[in-house]
Amino acid sequence: MGQTLKSKHYDVVVVGGGSAGVAAAISAKKLGANVLLIEAGPALGGELVSGLPIDGCLNSRGEWIVGGGARGLFNDLDAAGGYIGPVFDWRLIWGVCLDPEMFKLVIVETISKYQIPVLLYTFSEDVVVDNSGRVQGIIVVNKNGRTLITADVFVDCTGDGDVAMMAGADFLHGGDNGEFQPVTLVFRMTNVDYKGYITHVRDHPEEFILGESPVIDMTAEQCAKEIYNSGHPFAGISASGPLLGRAIQSGEMFPCTAVYVWPTSVQRREVGLNTTRIANLDATDTENLSKALSTLTTQVNMAMRFLQTKVPGFESSYLSGVAPRIGIRETRRILGEEVLETEAVIAGEKREDGIAKGGHHVDIHGAGTSQKRIPVEEGKSYDIPYGTLIPRKLRNVLVAGRCISSTREANGSVRVMGQCMATGEAAGAAAAIAVRNDLADVRDVAISELRHTLRDQGAVLDGTH
Repeated sequence: MGQTLKSKHYDVVVVGGGSAGVAAAISAKKLGANVLLIEAGPALGGELVSGLPIDGCLNSRGEWIVGGGARGLFNDLDAAGGYIGPVFDWRLIWGVCLDPEMFKLVIVETISKYQIPVLLYTFSEDVVVDNSGRVQGIIVVNKNGRTLITADVFVDCTGDGDVAMMAGADFLHGGDNGEFQPVTLVFRMTNVDYKGYITHVRDHPEEFILGESPVIDMTAEQCAKEIYNSGHPFAGISASGPLLGRAIQSGEMFPCTAVYVWPTSVQRREVGLNTTRIANLDATDTENLSKALSTLTTQVNMAMRFLQTKVPGFESSYLSGVAPRIGIRETRRILGEEVLETEAVIAGEKREDGIAKGGHHVDIHGAGTSQKRIPVEEGKSYDIPYGTLIPRKLRNVLVAGRCISSTREANGSVRVMGQCMATGEAAGAAAAIAVRNDLADVRDVAISELRHTLRDQGAVLDGTH
């Protein structure tokens, strides 16, 4: 039986309300576009509110390489009392540490401040695309039924490139041999003795991952003292160290690269933890992803017991939160007009058509204790070209976030949240410019105009190593 669909039109439709989607929607709205933000889940923020630190906002030298909307959100969070700020792990990265519970509120309030309409619990099930590669609309479904949403430009921030894929874009999927980086479930523990933990770091540097950055000319012992002096428990317990290594060997802990630890709330003496992992699972396979949850929760319990019984500072700690969703590192990479290359990332390459910067190391997690980490040379940043956001074959679709066009190794750097927000901001601005200038193809957006607009919004495009 035929069905008459309700229809609504917007200038720009952003699909996916995580780090890239929030940034894209705010960016487009600031430029006067009529924007709709669609999210399949019950809340906005995605991994921003999982409890993870926001990686990729600073390079290894400590230079801010992400600004604009991301810095605006951090400023609002700081005013609300939930911002710790950039902390160095004396390994490779500066992570922007924050309270994810407070961030949930700030993100919603910011979207509301800009009067951006949001559809939660709404899944994009199909697209309407013509023979020229122009997406006329997407069909969404929620408890109100099915609706045809039309727009001048669509920004795919789904993480998996769902909209672009359904519209016919070419993509790569995981590694050449069908491997995928592990999915994970981040959790948090409170009543942690920060001083006790960082004293253990200072006294036993052999237990931790330290000093991998090319800009650190220090011994592990010196790095451990710097962590102690900072007062922040931001140090990963290494599987190569005796404590975690023995626990894995005895079966007390599941095989993992490390137990990564960082502060999430000084007031609650709370830390976030990233250690759980199931590798080689295709997260676009909903049935298998759903089955993974119980394994991940079992690993959370194992990790908590290990921390409480073996790790100084955690003796009186207890669970305070679990991420609202399974964390996904890798699925589809949409093939774009340009591909962010591995060599460009590692060399810190600069480009005249750059619309965002990255600086996170190449980070490829494998099964068990496997993890490949390749720093960006000299702790520099690299430029992300506009063409990586433009899917081949499609005229009015942009992608942002971890699904942008990139090699697998380059994606191991650009997939982190700092770059998701930066590419989201760029995609949102490009979409609004295309609408304002009545451009039928997002390729026709002038790079000079886009870069000027992004600078006006506070994005960092120049002036860093």
